[in-house]
Amino acid sequence: LAINLPQTIKKGLADLQQEIKNSFPMEAADAVAKWVIPANLHLTLLFLGEVGDKEMPFLIKAVETAVKNIPPIVLHLNKICYGPTKKIPPQFIWVKIAPNQILQKICKELGSVRNQVPYNAGRAFVGHITLARVKEWVWKKIDPEEQPEIAQEIDLKFTARHIEIMQSQLKRIGPEYTILQSFPLKGLVRP
Repeated sequence: LAINLPQTIKKGLADLQQEIKNSFPMEAADAVAKWVIPANLHLTLLFLGEVGDKEMPFLIKAVETAVKNIPPIVLHLNKICYGPTKKIPPQFIWVKIAPNQILQKICKELGSVRNQVPYNAGRAFVGHITLARVKEWVWKKIDPEEQPEIAQEIDLKFTARHIEIMQSQLKRIGPEYTILQSFPLKGLVRP
């Protein structure tokens, strides 16, 4: 379950990805990480793993119920950094999402989906958009003094108007995402 990003945000993040790549030693820029192609950038709300055809109607109904009163949400992308925090070597280069009560409510409501279908347990929600997956063995080969510090404040905002069930298929060039169902966020905004 995910929130897709508008093209303008994907373009802005692609530009930032290139800046980050350029901060690595030239010979390591492409090798140090598997960079997410801009078309695939999204905010994962709940990773379910393999969902069979029999479970799909239950999943759709559960998501419809979970989001029916949720309003569109303004998301603030506020920092690019390594993640998870304090993990060395890092696993990801990601964009953090500023804390948001509506986003937390969405994640809480989507928690009910877990009762409807089998899911990949053990992943707590951390609001982020993955820009790259760091390859640990390449990272360790880079001289520590040449490992760039990535902790950049940014200010990108957009309004999320849909939550989507997305299917990922792993291909040689990376995952390919397909939107299976889209759910509008149309609840009333309450003060």
